[in-house]
Amino acid sequence: MNYSYPLNMDWTKEEIVTVIRYFESIEKAYESGIDVQELKKRYREYKQVVPSIGEEKQLGKEFEAASGYSPYQVMKLVKNTTTSTIKMRP
Repeated sequence: MNYSYPLNMDWTKEEIVTVIRYFESIEKAYESGIDVQELKKRYREYKQVVPSIGEEKQLGKEFEAASGYSPYQVMKLVKNTTTSTIKMRP
């Protein structure tokens, strides 16, 4: 990883950790695969920190621009999957 996560400096340390864990889960979905329930849990926690859809989209775009990994595409797959794990195709 040679990029930084999009973070808001107004967040608490715990909130920053929650957001980082979510983005790490997105990375894991691309790199090795991830359990769908684990990813859904991380997303629910993330939405407690970032409840605004507009802010979620902005952070997702920033993360994708930096990493090449799309949170939107991962969550779209999770929403429509019938399997217990997912792995994104590059």
